[in-house]
Amino acid sequence: MDLTPTDLTLSAAPSKKRAASERSASKKKSNSTAPAPPNTVGVASVTLLSEKLAEYLTPSELKKVKEAYRFSDEKHLGQMRKSGEPYISHPIAVAEICADWKLDAQAIMAALLHDLMEDQDVEKDELIERFGAPVATLVDGLSKLDKLEFQSQVEVQAENFRKMLLAMARDVRVILIKLADRLHNMRTLGVMDASKQHRIARETMEVYVPIAHRLGLNNTYRELQDLAFSHIYPLRYRTLAKAVKAARGNRREVVSKILDAVKSTLAGNGIQAQVYGREKTLFGIYRKMRNKQLSFSQVLDVYGFRIVVDSFASCYVALGTLHALYKPMPGKFKDYIAIPKLNGYQSLHTTLIGPYGTPVEFQIRTEQMHHVAESGVAAHWLYKEKDGTLTDLQQRTHTWLQSLLDIQKQTGDSAEFLEHVKIDLFPDSVYVFTPKSTIIALPRGATALDFAYTIHTDIGDQAIAAKINHEHVPLRAELRNGDIVEIVTSTTSRPSPTWLTFVRTGKARSAIRHYLRTINLHESIELGQHLLAQALIALNISPTIPAPLADRLLNESSAKSLDELYADIGIGKRMAALVARHIFGLVENDILAPLIHHDGESTPGKADPVTIHGNEGVAVQLAPCCLPLPGDSMIGHLRRDQGLIVHAADCDNAKRQRSKEPERWIEVMWGTDLNRRFDCRIKVLVHNEKGVLARVAAEIGESDANITYVGMDDDKDHLMTQLRFTIQVEDRIHLARLMRNVRQIPSVARILRERS
Repeated sequence: MDLTPTDLTLSAAPSKKRAASERSASKKKSNSTAPAPPNTVGVASVTLLSEKLAEYLTPSELKKVKEAYRFSDEKHLGQMRKSGEPYISHPIAVAEICADWKLDAQAIMAALLHDLMEDQDVEKDELIERFGAPVATLVDGLSKLDKLEFQSQVEVQAENFRKMLLAMARDVRVILIKLADRLHNMRTLGVMDASKQHRIARETMEVYVPIAHRLGLNNTYRELQDLAFSHIYPLRYRTLAKAVKAARGNRREVVSKILDAVKSTLAGNGIQAQVYGREKTLFGIYRKMRNKQLSFSQVLDVYGFRIVVDSFASCYVALGTLHALYKPMPGKFKDYIAIPKLNGYQSLHTTLIGPYGTPVEFQIRTEQMHHVAESGVAAHWLYKEKDGTLTDLQQRTHTWLQSLLDIQKQTGDSAEFLEHVKIDLFPDSVYVFTPKSTIIALPRGATALDFAYTIHTDIGDQAIAAKINHEHVPLRAELRNGDIVEIVTSTTSRPSPTWLTFVRTGKARSAIRHYLRTINLHESIELGQHLLAQALIALNISPTIPAPLADRLLNESSAKSLDELYADIGIGKRMAALVARHIFGLVENDILAPLIHHDGESTPGKADPVTIHGNEGVAVQLAPCCLPLPGDSMIGHLRRDQGLIVHAADCDNAKRQRSKEPERWIEVMWGTDLNRRFDCRIKVLVHNEKGVLARVAAEIGESDANITYVGMDDDKDHLMTQLRFTIQVEDRIHLARLMRNVRQIPSVARILRERS
């Protein structure tokens, strides 16, 4: 690519178009208010980019890239970075990183143009006309949404990530360019003020680092991780860097001895291999110290070794050779060749006891595996197998990207979407098998229900139990490597709000929330309407919302209709008290002032409790910890996306949670037209006599109650037995009558109602 100095340095008499560009540039967003010097980016950086691109692009493609460079250079004229460099140096650096990954011409052009829509108000139509729709779409996917209005900075960031991730789901080049952009920004972050450094570094660690790991970009992942660590905890970083530098000299003799012994042994066994030492990243060392509560001197495996061989079979031969040289540590062998990691990574990992008793980790892989391990999806994203099918790595990446689109369809807002995606960006995975021996990778800690939703949303929605290794287990059972998992379904089963407390994958969580939002929408709307009316009355405002106020409220709350607003309140997504205060702020002006009560009859803070009938569906749930009955004093907890959870007033769980979130608790009361039965737990302590369980169960039946669960615990002397029942009764009076009848059985020593 012939990008000469004349391409970089503007002439003394710029064209009218360039002059206009220079004038407008001073008004655009810039990293500096300093006067703009001539755009004199170093020729060396452009020459380096040219050389990298010339290795794999055709002359016609190089010509298009050059055109994109000139356009970007002209548009960024006068814009400076915080460091004082011309802004064009940043797009060139991003394009250079993309060139290292051998991305195609369209991606390189998008890298050079990636800030034009955001910083210079270049329209997408203009990019389509000049460079084609694919390039314009890539740039659009990378552009932020600064022109839209959002309620908070958090919502702005969430929406930006949502847009970027969805664009990535359609074209993975979007995230590759974005990672290159973030990598260069992190390399030059030192010129920013401390608070901005910390915010950007934290965002990098939480989102971009796991995405780079998920896509197998290990070099980028490690560099971003260390750069973020250095800005989040600068003192810890400097202290650890100093300790590692000192340890390098102390351990040089040990490393050299191991290196020589391994090379000699492999060569003696006829194995052609490249052997070299590698050092743990500073963040990797810090994480190990923090997680295992170790001092730096106790972290023995600061150094490891990588062995790159010429064939698949040589990996296992080399492994056997190493195990003959040094003793392996039990439980420290992992075969990621037979079962690759979720991001396509393949290697054999083994930890051996080296000289002086020091644990040493070895990674063994082929040249191709090494290429994928370092560059991940970027190494092979545009290549296919000879028959045109996707490679294993591409297929895994495609499946994950497709899951982002599935989550988007089921998700209500950007913040929730980002929450679900973050859940799926776990670096550690657990590998399980379907009954047909298909391997499924899930985040560590995933449950049988997560497995069900990974197979298909309908299977998850209808799941009632699972079999792990042919044994029946509950849906919340945690999966382990090698488990064979089978899901038991029923067409009558439906998702429960309690499932949200134990699922781990974003797909499962979004599918459950989507179901809960839609299937009981009517009940959620009614509950939300009641809660908002209650909150408005407490502020001495009429609960009837007229059309002018409704229009302004919907416009400022981003809800599409009042029913949607009510439903959000009913499922706990919005707080009724906060919406009411917002309305109070709107009605204080002269136009809407008549909405405020002036009759003196309403007293702020006095409102009718929410009436519970027991048949509200999932919008209202009786807390499983205390199982309140009609007749009990109660209190309601409005939990996000779970609706109203009703606790007994004396429930210990409710007391603890109320102290943390007092604003989410409301007064509730039982209705008078209850026509169903309610679950209740009782404990019965009995003498260990023949037939005692049958007598107690018969008495419960005679008392017109239904038994749904029975359990028992023997004491160590086998003199007494504790029977535990879950029964269904009408109310507290019915329960008291039943307990009185059971207590009259001679073998019964004690009976009581079981609370949390």
